[in-house]
Amino acid sequence: MKQSMFQIREQQALTTDVFRLLLHGDTSAITQPGQFVNIRIEGFYLRRPISVCDWEDGSLTLLYKLVGGGTRKLSRMPLGTQLDVLTGLGNGYDMRKSGQHPLLIGGGVGIPPLYGLAKRLRQQDKQVQAILGFNCAADIFYAEAFRKLGVDVRISTVDGSCGVAGFVTDALPGLRYSYVYSCGPLPMLQAVSAAISTSGQFSLEERMGCGFGACMGCSCQTTGGSKRLCKEGPVLEKEEIIW
Repeated sequence: MKQSMFQIREQQALTTDVFRLLLHGDTSAITQPGQFVNIRIEGFYLRRPISVCDWEDGSLTLLYKLVGGGTRKLSRMPLGTQLDVLTGLGNGYDMRKSGQHPLLIGGGVGIPPLYGLAKRLRQQDKQVQAILGFNCAADIFYAEAFRKLGVDVRISTVDGSCGVAGFVTDALPGLRYSYVYSCGPLPMLQAVSAAISTSGQFSLEERMGCGFGACMGCSCQTTGGSKRLCKEGPVLEKEEIIW
């Protein structure tokens, strides 16, 4: 974990409630796709945990959804604002298990960390497929960004307004894959775990107090005992998760 000051370089609305934030600062503590950062927002006691979408040397991309006062205040901050950020938090995705044809399955704001994962898997010449799930066509974001990486993308929408009608699991038939990486709401992850034919890794969500393992507030039970999602997670192996 590292505490650093980051400067807002870009702020862009991707949909009515999803924003892209580009920050400049020290990214040296970020080592795996699937990790997250914790941002201090003045006037709010707890920091806001946001998954890392992508990072390069000195550049950090975050996608976040407006869910409360903290994220709304963040969305209104002008360019040049300095943010106090904890980086290098959490246990990310292990790319060594991917095989040659990994499948990435994301729902809503569970999609951003999969972009950084897809980018690095493509750099390893993996043949990456992705299923991206949304409620409707108006909610779709970053699908083209995945395609520009060379990812074979399938879209699912609950209302059937774009792609496969239904949930991400409805887009699974016909796909062949070596391993699965997933991130999204808990019911989606449960359904994916039951539907896939291989092992995989799942990024889980819990309310976090400290974000670095001190308060034990985000603990969950696994086959290996209690684990803190901010420290031993948020990414866990399919076989260890007790749904």
